[in-house]
Amino acid sequence: MRHGVWLLALLVGVAQAAPLRSTLEDQAALAVTVYNGDLALVKDTRRLALPAGEQTLELRDVSAQIRPETALLRVADGKPIRLLEQNFDFDLLTPAKLLEKYVGREVRVLRTHPTTGADSVETATVLAAGEGVVLKIGDRIETGVPGRLVFDAVPDNLRDRPTLAVTLDSAGAGRRALELSYLTGGLTWQADYVAELDDDERSLALSGWVTLTNRSGTAYRDARLQLVAGDVHRVQPALHRELMMAQATAKADAGGMQQEALLDYHLYTLGRPTTLADQQTKQVALLNAPGVRVQKEYRLAGTGYYYTRQAGEIGRSLKVAVLLKLRNAKADGLGLPLPAGVVRVYQRDSAGGTQFVGEDRIDHTPENESAELTLGQAFDVTARKTQTDFRVLSTGKDERRQYESAYRIEIKNAKKAAVTVTVLEPIAGDWRMIDSSLAHEKVAAHTARWRVTVPAGGSQTLTYRVRVRP
Repeated sequence: MRHGVWLLALLVGVAQAAPLRSTLEDQAALAVTVYNGDLALVKDTRRLALPAGEQTLELRDVSAQIRPETALLRVADGKPIRLLEQNFDFDLLTPAKLLEKYVGREVRVLRTHPTTGADSVETATVLAAGEGVVLKIGDRIETGVPGRLVFDAVPDNLRDRPTLAVTLDSAGAGRRALELSYLTGGLTWQADYVAELDDDERSLALSGWVTLTNRSGTAYRDARLQLVAGDVHRVQPALHRELMMAQATAKADAGGMQQEALLDYHLYTLGRPTTLADQQTKQVALLNAPGVRVQKEYRLAGTGYYYTRQAGEIGRSLKVAVLLKLRNAKADGLGLPLPAGVVRVYQRDSAGGTQFVGEDRIDHTPENESAELTLGQAFDVTARKTQTDFRVLSTGKDERRQYESAYRIEIKNAKKAAVTVTVLEPIAGDWRMIDSSLAHEKVAAHTARWRVTVPAGGSQTLTYRVRVRP
């Protein structure tokens, strides 16, 4: 009788020692907030039965790129628990990993006779499994795998999927809703914009998409998705607390993306659950602005180094850039915080077909700020710049040299309509415009600007002389 009681107690102890296992089937709610810079906050709520006392709970299907030091497990409802220890097991089960774990241990080698089909079994000791397999079979050493290897069991420190093992002490038995929050890499997002330029080149239809990529090693089913636009400081002490506060206070409408301010960032919330499969790229609609006013600009930008040296003919055919300038304001048809991303611009040809005309990247653009898109270089508008004079003047009382140089810029326009070209010249040091054939503006301490109107099928020449003291 005593032997039976002892055996029963032993079996009960073994049963208690066996870890509990939680999978995605226990998942009751899931929320994911994705930040710029390969960072995401996952808030995973699972409902499961816990016995009373100390035990190990294995939370499977967490991100393979989880930052374990940020993991926080708490009871959403039910009796409290006390966390004692947690371990993140990221050594995943593969044939190579399994073989590595069996170095120094025995496996069985199963071979099939090529003629008779009969199987033979030998016992082998794994000596090495790094760059190749080395086996000791009886009194001989073999490299490679001479047949099929049979393993007795999977080692406890190998997991078939990423697992967070938590040792906890439960105040009582019963079903609990456990909420696991953690930061992880492997989830990224970016904004992509598609713009169709009208025929008059004065407005465009802008649509924005969020492109999400999941390489975290797990799937996120029916997740409440939020995106944060802005550069979050990764070593901020209160980062984890602030992220979870953001997750708790954000509100969403049904349907598309809703945006709101969050600290000094912008939070976008998708108004419906979505699934992010592992190793998947997904696109979600961000905005749609059918009539955004833009201003087209031809720009010729110079270089500052040739104001202190002889340059001669600087360029036979300088490239004139084509830009679109837009103001992110409601009065101009926009007025929404724009996350950083690539804007791809299209325009219809005479036959109605849509053609790609250029792309550029914009930075985070708040409301009422401006953005510029450089689409490419003009084909019909060209320029030629020549240094017509250069002098080194005597030094002044402070013994600083002065340089005086003169330039001629000829701009040609082969288009059927007149164009205005903005000429920007960076001039370093103390400078003074001595003479100019066209009016100029000093738009910054070291920048001179001209707006040169060039007639259709004609040309215009700008000449100027400048004195510089570096």
